Order: sequence, then structure tokens, then C-alpha cells
Amino acid sequence: MIRVLWHAPQGIEDVRAAVQTAIDLEFSTLPPYLYAKMSILPEANPAAMSRLSGIVGQEMIHMCLACNIMNAIGGTVRINPPAYPGPLPGDIGGGLIVHLLPFSPAAMTQGMAIEEPVSPIDPPELMAARGVDAPVTIGQFYHLLDQALAELPADAWIRDNHQIDDSQFFPGQLFAVNDYADAHKAIDQIVSEGEGTPVTPDGQGSPLTFQNELAHYYRFWEMQRNQVLVKDPNPVGYAWGGPLGIDWSRVYPAIPDPELHDFSNDPPAAREAQAACDAAYTALVDALTATFRGATGGMGQAVRAMFDLRMAAIHALNTPLADGVSVAGPAFLYRPGKAAGQAPDQTIDRNAQGGAA
Repeated sequence: MIRVLWHAPQGIEDVRAAVQTAIDLEFSTLPPYLYAKMSILPEANPAAMSRLSGIVGQEMIHMCLACNIMNAIGGTVRINPPAYPGPLPGDIGGGLIVHLLPFSPAAMTQGMAIEEPVSPIDPPELMAARGVDAPVTIGQFYHLLDQALAELPADAWIRDNHQIDDSQFFPGQLFAVNDYADAHKAIDQIVSEGEGTPVTPDGQGSPLTFQNELAHYYRFWEMQRNQVLVKDPNPVGYAWGGPLGIDWSRVYPAIPDPELHDFSNDPPAAREAQAACDAAYTALVDALTATFRGATGGMGQAVRAMFDLRMAAIHALNTPLADGVSVAGPAFLYRPGKAAGQAPDQTIDRNAQGGAA
């Protein structure tokens, strides 16, 4: 379970800083989830592929909603790509280091650790506002952020400020944020889709979202156990059912944490494949930054970069490394100015990967 450092906001800039942490958290889940998804062989493990695709899509929506909130309160969106392995943004401890892992029980356990509520199955009770430097889970962090946004004056909200809605991305699922009511709706969606439906006076919580679908934590749990979670007339309301049909062997022989791998001894084709992944990922980060700062056509460029990254990843996963057996998926390295087809440097300067500021 990751815990996020909560600073009690003292003004609008502190609230914007908290929203930026939310953006960073949502974006940071995408590479590990994508690495697991991309490493599944074509036509293999359809149940797992469906679950991972749904999780990745919702995480993209969550990031967009967090960016919409930032713009609605007059902040400037930053897309800050983290390094892997490493802690997620805002993590103050707990020992969770996030890795890029191919599809495996370990990757699913990691997904559960990222999404874990305070008390699985029974989501955390709502908390009173905490003081400075308090450690909180992601769900609790969002609840406190919601409280901080509720306290902003009406004139802190800016209508139609660089908003991305479902006319541009994810039809029927993404919406603009123009006031606190919209922000509250966005936060409810983010938390319920990650952890499940929260405790209310009328219920003790559920592994289901407000849309009556399994939350991310429980989807990862299904895959980790290779069992389906089903509704059941027992006191908790659910039970473990039959097998999900996962075959853990039906994956590419992808190495973990390709950022740590020295590609200088690998064939030129493998180095070129990684360079193409880096270039596509860099283009995606830049396009997203431009999009949420109001660039015309930015989302179209971002979607094209997503497609380019997917194609580059497929090529990399089919290009053997020096041992003739292993492959490397995308390292999700932000490398501004690095052209496609150029081999990555032997030594990675992590301090140069702050993202597009």
C-alpha cells in the first residue's frame, strides 16, 4: 500500500500542488500497467487482456480529469514522467518500489499494492481533515483534496479553461470540470474505479464502482488469484468463483525494468527498437503537456503518439536481445531531442528526466 504525503493547504497554490500530485500519481500508474499488458502474447489470455485494457483506459481518464481540475482552478499542468524502478510520486514510505514487470503474478500483486484501500473489501471510512505532513492512502488523499477544493471560493473556478471532454477522447466517459460539483464528481469516479464504492451511512462499501463494475484493486486480485470474483448472497456480498483461465507462460520473454538494462551489448536492432519506444513516449509526454495547456490539435497528436508507442513496443517485444531469447519492452524513458532510430545512451541520467515543464 502506498501512502501519500498530505500537506494541509494554506492557499490556492497549495491546492494546485495537491492536484499536481494527483496528476503525477495517475500518470505514473500507466507505464507499469502498460508493460504488463503489452507483454501478453497476441490472442493469449483474453480475460486478463480485457481487464488490463479497462484499467489502463480508466487510468488515462483519471489523469485527464485531474488535469481538467488543475486548469479549472487556474493552475498549469505538468506531465512529470517518473523513473522505474522507483517510488510513485507522493510516496513517503511503506517500501513500495514500482517496477516494470511483464505479465505475471508479481505484476498483478504490484498492481494490488498500488490500488489497495485501507481495508480491502471494506473501503476506508471518511476522515476528518488532517494536519501538515500526514501520511494517507491514495483514496484518503483524494478525499482530503476534495475537501480542499470544496473550500475554494466560487471565483477560484474558471469555466472552459483548456478542458478536455468526450468529444476529443474517450466518448461518453470524459467530461469537463468547470466548478466544484464537477471536480467532486471526478474525484468520486477516480476513487471508486480504483478502490471500490466507499462506505456510506447506508452501506459498508463494495468492491464495485459506482458504475457497478469491479474496481481496479479487485481486477488485479482476480488476475493474481486466477479466479473470478462473483456476487454471492453472503454477508460480504461476493465470493471467489471459477478459474479466470490465465496461462502465465503465454507472454513475451520480456526483461523486467528495461531502464536498468545496458543495451550497448545488444544487437543494433534491439537498440533501435528501444530508441523508437523512447521517441514515441517522449512525443506522447510532449503532446499531452501541450494538450492540457490549450494547444490546438494536441489530443490528436497524443493519440497518434500512443499508437506509435504501441507499434514500437510490439516491434521491441519481437526483437531478441544479445542472448537470443530475451526481449525488452519499452522503458518509458522521456528523452527530449532523441530521434527515432537512435540508440539510447549507455548511462541514464535520471536527473534529466523531469518531464516537460
